[in-house]
Amino acid sequence: MPLAKTVRDLEVYQMGLSAAKNVFLLTRRFPADERFSLTDQIRRSSRAVTAMLAEAWGRRRYKASFVNKLDDAMGEANEVQAWLDHARECGYITQEELSELDARYQHIGGKLSRMMDRADDFCKFVPSTDYRNITKDSRAEQ
Repeated sequence: MPLAKTVRDLEVYQMGLSAAKNVFLLTRRFPADERFSLTDQIRRSSRAVTAMLAEAWGRRRYKASFVNKLDDAMGEANEVQAWLDHARECGYITQEELSELDARYQHIGGKLSRMMDRADDFCKFVPSTDYRNITKDSRAEQ
């Protein structure tokens, strides 16, 4: 698998975008009186997964910050699952729709967990690194 050059290259980011789109399409049929409560909450948390992942990507200089933001992304994925449970309990989605999206967010959470476990693979340089002086040759040495 080729190395990711941007957050958009990460499979988990692409999965998060796709899942958030599915959440958006699904919530379009929620009742109007849910617009500023359940609909808004589930859409925000589904979109926050990729937003937090993008923020983590930008904080790779510091492993602790990287892992913290990945943990936030995982928390948002779990929040989506909780909102989906509420949507099912209210009869807004079917059990099949819940199961499909729940499985997707479980998969996303698993990938985020593995990224946290392998944070050193993403955070190659020590915190004191002067990134302005990194050359192609110095990257190869890492």
